[in-house]
Order: sequence, then C-alpha cells, then structure tokens
Amino acid sequence: MVGTEDRMKALILAGGEGTRLRPLTLALPKPVVPVVNVPFLRYQLELLHTHGVSEVVLSLGYQPQKIEAVLGDGSNIGMKIHYVVEQSPLGTGGAYKNAEALLDGPTIVFNGDILCDLDLTAVLRQHEQHQATATLVLTRVQNPSAYGLVETAEGGRITRFLEKPSAHEITCDTINAGTYVLEPEVLSVIPNGENYSFERGVFPGLLRTGRPVYAFVSDGYWIDIGTPQKYLQVHQDILQGRFHPPMPLAACAPSVTATARIDRNSHFAPGVQIGEGAEVESSSLGDGCWIGANAIVESCVLWSGVSVGDNARLAGCIVGRNCKIGRNVTVSPGVVLGDQSAVADYSWLTSEGTARKAG
Repeated sequence: MVGTEDRMKALILAGGEGTRLRPLTLALPKPVVPVVNVPFLRYQLELLHTHGVSEVVLSLGYQPQKIEAVLGDGSNIGMKIHYVVEQSPLGTGGAYKNAEALLDGPTIVFNGDILCDLDLTAVLRQHEQHQATATLVLTRVQNPSAYGLVETAEGGRITRFLEKPSAHEITCDTINAGTYVLEPEVLSVIPNGENYSFERGVFPGLLRTGRPVYAFVSDGYWIDIGTPQKYLQVHQDILQGRFHPPMPLAACAPSVTATARIDRNSHFAPGVQIGEGAEVESSSLGDGCWIGANAIVESCVLWSGVSVGDNARLAGCIVGRNCKIGRNVTVSPGVVLGDQSAVADYSWLTSEGTARKAG
C-alpha cells in the first residue's frame, strides 16, 4: 500500500486521436493543444507536481513525437517524464498494462483529457486508510443519463457500475472522473497486448472478485476538454477565475494602440498587436496574433500567428494557427477553423457550416 510520503509515479493516458476536436487536432495532438497558451498536459503535470509526484509516464499513440517535442523530459518543471507508445489502440486498461515495465508500485492514473483541481493528497490518504486495491475519483453531474454511473455504499465502497442509464434507472449523480489510484495487483487482471477497458473490464472484474474498490467523491472543478464547446468553456472558466490553474500563467502585454480596448480577463502570448479602435474581451491570443483596426474579438481562442482584418467581428469561436481572417468578416459562436484557414473579406461564417459574403 502507499502513503502520501512515499515516492509515487503517475500514468497519463494520452493516446487518443482527439477526433472530437478536429480540425484542431489534425496537426497538433490533443495533449498539447494550448489552453490559455499553455500545452494542456502541463496542467495535469503541474497538479501532480504540486502533490509531490515527480515521475510520470505518458502513454501515447497519436503523433507521439510532437508531444515529446513539446513536453521534453520534464526537467524544466522539476519532473521526470517517461514515454511509452501504443502500436495499436489498447483502451484505457490495455494502455496501463502496456506501461507495466515502467510501473513499480501503486500508481496514480489520469485520463489525458481531464482538467480538475483535485486534492490528490486527500485521495492518496483515503486510499491508504481503506487499504483499497483501487480508488476511483468520482464527480457529480446534473444530467447523469449521458454518463456511466458509479454507485457506492456507506463508507464509500463501490457496489455497482451502470453504463448510460435510462431515466428510471438513475440512482445517483456520481460518475467516473477519470482519475484512479491503483495497486500493482490490478495489472494481473489485464491481458497482455489486448484492447481492454478500465470502465467495462477491469473495475467490474475487481468488484466480482470481491476486491476493495473505493470512491473518492470530489466536489472540485472538473471538465473534459475533448469537444470544441468544452474547450471554449475551459478558457472562459480560467479567464473568468472559475478555475485556478496549479501554476501561474505567464502573460505578455500586447502592443496596443491608444484607442484599442482590452479587458483584464484576456490573456496574451508574446508578440500580439492590436490596432486602432479594436476590442478584445475575455479571449486568449497566441504568439504573434494581429488584430486589425476596429475589429472585435469576444470570448474567442486564437492560436499563434492569427491575423484578423479591419472591422472583423469574432465571437465565441476557435481559430487555429496561422489563419487569416479578412476585412469585415463575421465569425459566429461555435465556429472552429483549422490551421492556416483563410476567410475572404466580407464573409460570414456560422456554426452550421455556412459561409457567405456579407452584403
């Protein structure tokens, strides 16, 4: 068993292709998409580091070399990062088994698309107190029917898993939050080299054999960033102060003309320029973005190298790297533009996929 004072390792499952975030993830894998100008996995790494975890294994599958190029060996944040790559998709449990050679004790496991402010120290303490084989972090949701429910008994022992229940089957509001503490014996129930799921295979199997599987219910912030809507939401949650990252977010002052207006909730990477009369509100702008005269950018995420033409209006949209938005363009909420997209002058884009010349 593990105590919080022992040296812990963590495993982050980050092998997916990020299909729900396309076209943003066609050239940049989801684990390193920028969230307020910071590679996403950096938030998980910093959370682990805050709770005394200094060694992490990243389980990758899609474009692994790009992830390693961004995160390196972890020395810049005082951690040691190992990489293991799936040759074919192995599922959540299979990916854990695939990393077995690098895991020599109890392990914290994170799904690689979750952002949270979890008290990991408290999770580890409870895991030790219950002498659990596995501890699953749960979170509460308003609409449980879209998720798999996890039922618990008094004292927190998990009694049942219920996948996407119908309305009359809902008995609780707690769902799997994608974070676990697992003892090494869990590896023994997972077959080698097979696609195997924690949710449908490993955890129900542990219950059937009577092993102690416990829940830690977290009431803190939790979000899955895997869709454009959630990706935008997490930016607003950070910019508006609803979620506080585990590390300070370095920001640069943009080059601003005298008549431009920017609000204090926006975040700017280096080299941002904002033209005469332009407005930027509650938005994240990446390296070298340029906002033209009298343009408005509201509640948007702009990746690096984006240029926005004079008099353009952008609201609630995501714009990939090196896109060029023309003059007098309107981009409506929900629009997602992949890298190097070009939008002609006087165009109007909506989330329904239509584009027309503004008349």
